[in-house]
Amino acid sequence: MGSKNIFVHDTAIVESNQIGEKSRIWAFCNVQKGVILGKNCNICDHCFIESNVTIGNNVTVKNGVSLWDGVTIEDDVFIGPNAVFTNDIKPRSKVYHEEVDKTFIKQGASIGAGAVIVAGHSIGRYAFIGAGAVVTKDIPDFTIWYGNPAIHQGYICKCSLELKFNLEEPKNTQSVCACGGGV
Repeated sequence: MGSKNIFVHDTAIVESNQIGEKSRIWAFCNVQKGVILGKNCNICDHCFIESNVTIGNNVTVKNGVSLWDGVTIEDDVFIGPNAVFTNDIKPRSKVYHEEVDKTFIKQGASIGAGAVIVAGHSIGRYAFIGAGAVVTKDIPDFTIWYGNPAIHQGYICKCSLELKFNLEEPKNTQSVCACGGGV
């Protein structure tokens, strides 16, 4: 893997040959055969990535995260330490379903430490899921969610500043961020 300038820690198990250049896989990780990992990703210590997972470019997966079959992660996503993903909404021991429940994490989303993402849902573009949140429904783009179950708490820009709307203008459905961006 040296030809693609990839770093794999000596204790990591990497069975996939689809690892993008400049990606780093740290200690005690297990990346199974069939995983697609984009360029410039950082997979931190003690992560497990199952066979049918696709991860885009510039993704950070912090320590202690397991990504199960059926999880798709787009570019520029941040997943905090010990975030939990599921892929079966009706699990039973020794009962194997032909299809897993799919989960989509869209471009630029951030998922806080210890959040739980219940399978079968999508996290929208640049959405922000707070630490410890339990996501039980689809999350729209550019929104902030936290709590158990997670509830909508506001809006967020690509730059990560909270967006405010001028509610005195009833037709105002757009916000401008201090960075010059907005939705």
